Amino acid sequence: MASPLMATNLSSNFDEAFALNLPIVMNNTTNIEDSNSPLSPINVFAHNLNDYIEVEVNNEHIINDVPIQEEEDIVVSISPNGTKLYTRKVAEHLIPVKGCRFKSFEDGLQTFKSYAEKVGFSVRKGQTKWWKDAVTHKYLRCNKAGNPQPKNKFDTLDKGSLKQKRRSRFTTCDCKVHILLNFDEAKNDWVVVTFDEYHNHPLVSSINKDLNKLRSVFWADEISKLNYEAFGDVLAFDATYQTNKYDMVFVPFTGVDNNKNCVTFGAGLIFDETTESFIWLLECFITAHKKQPVLVLTDQDAAMRQAILEVLLASRHRLCMWHIMKKLPVKIFGELLQNTNIRKLLHRLVWNLFISPATFESRWQDLIEMFSLQDHEWLSEMYAIRHRWVPAYFRELPLCCLMKTTSRCESSNSSFKVNSSSANTLVQFMLCYDARLESQRYRQRLAQFKTSDTSFVGITNLVIEKHAFDLYSHTIFLEVQKEITKGLFCCYISNKELVDGVHVYHVSHLDRRNDLTNTFQVKFESETLSTSCSCRGFTRLGYLCRHIFAVYRVNKIEKIPELYISKRWLRNVLPSSIYSLHSRYGVDNQPQSVLRTEILDLMTECCDVLRGDIEGLSTFANQLKDMRQELIKKGYREPEGKDAACSVIEELVGQPIVSEISVANPEGIRNKGTGKRGRIHAPAEKKSKKPRRVRLCHTCNKYVDDHDSRNCKKITAQAQEQENACP
Repeated sequence: MASPLMATNLSSNFDEAFALNLPIVMNNTTNIEDSNSPLSPINVFAHNLNDYIEVEVNNEHIINDVPIQEEEDIVVSISPNGTKLYTRKVAEHLIPVKGCRFKSFEDGLQTFKSYAEKVGFSVRKGQTKWWKDAVTHKYLRCNKAGNPQPKNKFDTLDKGSLKQKRRSRFTTCDCKVHILLNFDEAKNDWVVVTFDEYHNHPLVSSINKDLNKLRSVFWADEISKLNYEAFGDVLAFDATYQTNKYDMVFVPFTGVDNNKNCVTFGAGLIFDETTESFIWLLECFITAHKKQPVLVLTDQDAAMRQAILEVLLASRHRLCMWHIMKKLPVKIFGELLQNTNIRKLLHRLVWNLFISPATFESRWQDLIEMFSLQDHEWLSEMYAIRHRWVPAYFRELPLCCLMKTTSRCESSNSSFKVNSSSANTLVQFMLCYDARLESQRYRQRLAQFKTSDTSFVGITNLVIEKHAFDLYSHTIFLEVQKEITKGLFCCYISNKELVDGVHVYHVSHLDRRNDLTNTFQVKFESETLSTSCSCRGFTRLGYLCRHIFAVYRVNKIEKIPELYISKRWLRNVLPSSIYSLHSRYGVDNQPQSVLRTEILDLMTECCDVLRGDIEGLSTFANQLKDMRQELIKKGYREPEGKDAACSVIEELVGQPIVSEISVANPEGIRNKGTGKRGRIHAPAEKKSKKPRRVRLCHTCNKYVDDHDSRNCKKITAQAQEQENACP
């Protein structure tokens, strides 16, 4: 998201509400279907900015503002002294009735917590009774158990004053709900002795649970949407951890642009890694971008795969090769990996883009038998799902070779984590995200500038080479130029035949030593210029191969046919205004805003035209200074004061500054990537610990490795002797 937009459009209290002043769709997570209900999902659109942000909150409406009836499953009774008692109907197997037994106290605690969650109260541990150094009884109580603090005992901010009382709110009301667990020595388990289920306070409504807690958020600005429109055929996304203090999982959506640089199509923060969370995230992604990708790459996360199968019905899902092959040294270790060429042979086999699935399966079995790996569990698992990651099974899919390029997206995603920290608030995280995104887009602009600023330098005398330069970006042109050159110097027509009206050329391919490496068949129709090669180069890469260029040279084809020009590799595939103020800050249809945006765009274009002319830039700057002086003489002044500053910000982002925040911080998140900072190491990665260096302790005058003069036992002993000697 563009940094100025995000920075000015978020309040300082952003960790309580995530970007609610931009156009959003608030998703209520309750199951209320009545559209007229105050609790039904609503769409909130503010102004006409092009940025898309979707936030999922738990029940974003304050339930206390809505008159509601008592819930049907709550049972209310009156005690003999007139006190209202509350309980809730729950499934019988959840109730810890008298006589229930548990193998451990933790099992009993977890059962009571599950019951409390369904009923609508919190649990805290109570008293513990001992007998002969052994625990015999333990109480688990409602968190409102105990008497509130008496009125004559109060905290004060000033010890010398009896008038200034600190405002306090007591949450205890002497609630009697509890269970008493007794340890049964004979059976070595815990049994419920007493259970009281009636509360003297109202229970938490099932609708109010996790009220207004932020769960998930997705965002994509206008530049991200333009990038996806051009390069969204191949999409990679992965979960990244430890980027914020709330342990929310960060999921960036990444692709490859026309210069083979990584671009971000959007990002999300989700509450957990369940299938439901990924489904919500993918639905938000499709809502923002309006179309599905051709190919989706992920790691081996089962929840991701299930979500893709349910949401991206028109997309092909494939596991990332880089994620799988980087595990090879961990899964195959020891002498087999160090003293054999299995690693080289395995890489050569799985990355082979020219073989068929049948050939791959045959060579895989030969490789397994060669190294006696028939019982290797990991290799057997990978072979069972070979159709989901081996390129041989994807060779007919357009641009399947981008799957290898997207391995760099992993490093791009990790850079978001490097720039951020697990101690960051959401505001700090977004600042780190914007900084990283701006760096990424700077490289994209730099590559676009190189494309427009580079002059044509041909290697061959073929006209088609100049045509390729006019079509493609600088990075892709260098690759196409290589194919044209190889087609001229390393390929020749060894045979030609006519089959069913189609010319079939046998193109022989030579290596650097002019040795024949392979022969490919190229089918060519002279009338329609329809061409295909058995190497499937155009399908894999999106541009023609050297074998087809060799056939074009023989047939004197001087331009690449329109049929074989992939739009995603063109030098002008992105609109020139992608980094304009319109794209970066959104649309404001007010006349003064439209004119101001037009003026700023014209200024930017003038600076681009004059960027290499120092004299021209100096003259242009002087003209602007003169115009500024004339405006000041006419009485135009900048507005002053805090209100003026706020109005400028509101006018810039097209949104009023919100006065009240209605979304609270996320809580209770626990994901698999938020545990220890380290990771589990395979046996091959574990290194033996180095012995500690022996040092001289100047107190005991010994060479030791377990202490020094600061913590020598001799000092401790001397201090103890002195203490004992004192009368």
